Amino acid sequence: MDIVEILKQDYQRFPANQTYSLYAQDVYFKDPLNEFRGVKKYQAMIKFIETWFIAPKMDLHDIHREGNTIKTEWTLSWNTPVPWKPRIAIPGWSELRVNQQDIITSHVDYWKCSRLDVIKQHLPTKNR
Repeated sequence: MDIVEILKQDYQRFPANQTYSLYAQDVYFKDPLNEFRGVKKYQAMIKFIETWFIAPKMDLHDIHREGNTIKTEWTLSWNTPVPWKPRIAIPGWSELRVNQQDIITSHVDYWKCSRLDVIKQHLPTKNR
């Protein structure tokens, strides 16, 4: 099975049972909140999402490969464990760089909203 098909399956299962063997040991990861190197740190971040948030889900809208770059478009959503349990949604995309062995060496996430927009989703409103 090729890397794109494996990633599609990972998105469907997210955050459970991710295929971490696709990632280089020193993979570079960056998103609007984090920046680090190492697959173990990446695993810890996914485990945090899995254990802290309620019903996390990653909806994959598109995935395609061009040479050594795989681009995905997605929406990450979850309920936050506060009394009113708001459903939070972050639309975004990822750019993954792979080496000649199809191992991911870089994973950079971009959000189509600001960090403030995400915080605002947590505020209780009469419309929720």
